[in-house]
Amino acid sequence: MPLHVRRHIRSRGRAAVALALATSAFACVARAEPPSAVEARAFIDRLWPAAQVRGIVRPLFERATADFLPDPEVIELVALQPEHTKAAGAYVMGLVGQARIDTGRQLAATHAKLLEAIEAAYGVDRHILVAIWGVESAYGTEMGSRNVIRSLATLAMADARRAPFWTRELIAALRMLQDGAVPPEKFVGSWAGAVGHTQFIPSTYNARAVDFDKDGRRDIWETVADALASSANYLRPSGWVAGSPWGFEVALPPAFDFAWSAPGRTRTLAEWQTDGAKAVAERNDLAPGLPLQLILPAGARGPAFLVSGNFRALLRYNQSTSYALAVGHLADRIAGGAALAVTWPADDKPLNRAERQELQSLLATWGLDTGGLDGIIGDRTRAAIRATQRTLELAEDGHPSVDLLQRLRSNAGP
Repeated sequence: MPLHVRRHIRSRGRAAVALALATSAFACVARAEPPSAVEARAFIDRLWPAAQVRGIVRPLFERATADFLPDPEVIELVALQPEHTKAAGAYVMGLVGQARIDTGRQLAATHAKLLEAIEAAYGVDRHILVAIWGVESAYGTEMGSRNVIRSLATLAMADARRAPFWTRELIAALRMLQDGAVPPEKFVGSWAGAVGHTQFIPSTYNARAVDFDKDGRRDIWETVADALASSANYLRPSGWVAGSPWGFEVALPPAFDFAWSAPGRTRTLAEWQTDGAKAVAERNDLAPGLPLQLILPAGARGPAFLVSGNFRALLRYNQSTSYALAVGHLADRIAGGAALAVTWPADDKPLNRAERQELQSLLATWGLDTGGLDGIIGDRTRAAIRATQRTLELAEDGHPSVDLLQRLRSNAGP
């Protein structure tokens, strides 16, 4: 093993130990109120060894953290992310309004040569890049105004479940300042520390931002070329396949077996068609052997989509089905596509965290494994929902609906 590789491994090991020490005091409990100034100073003091191991110099560290006080609004916002608190239909249609479509089309025309060059360099569809721009920052008009260091330090202290993640991002943000990526007074962004036209978190900026206009800076704040190319440079290694669609809406027959929407049940379009699935709009970008997964964001009553590996690449940008759908649908509309054929169900209301935990608890009383009672609707919880729907002779769409919760409340079990 080469010497520089051994040194790198040892350095990563020391960083992991220091990082654990820096976050352990706040990772064990959820915070209901902002940490005090004394706790804030103690946290910053504990953070230094991890930052030092990652190459942050002391003068920069002191300047960036000297006046740190937790931001109480950030603590509130962490629990109110719209992609997790809104129904899929409300979220998607809220981001794919006519004004955003029209602006996207105008900007796609204005930057046509730039988008052509980025598409040629990275193989990522230009309309997807414009859509990410529109969803992330309303085309650069809403890039955030919160101090990034303060936001990330607040989250590292107060968001117990994800404290290690936020601490890594905080140290990555310090690296950005140390490298001169952005002046301290302009280092502002969202409550979660995302910055620029396409809202990169610090670790993503450090790893994937590019200087597409070759001016010596990876400027995703003021240079559209760098911002859009950086997003393309993120999507390509995330699995984006040039020439393939993200997905498309399909019409399903009345007697369709919705159990086919379970994760991992990919099929080619021809195989889906044998069971009656039909693309709503004609497309010319469907490879015959492309594996496609059926998703039902609002359950059996809402729009249905067949999605490709490119959809999973969008999920790497933001691990939310609603987010990836919003980007994909906005891209289609910017490219001239039609609105969805099936209307989102107006009464599809998302369960809050307490209701999701209650649903998991009720499913557990049926002897089903939900992967825990954490309120996170993952694959195992959806599998438990499908098993229950099968017993109750309901459509096996795996959708955690209010109706299902009410049924389980009044039903002691199988």
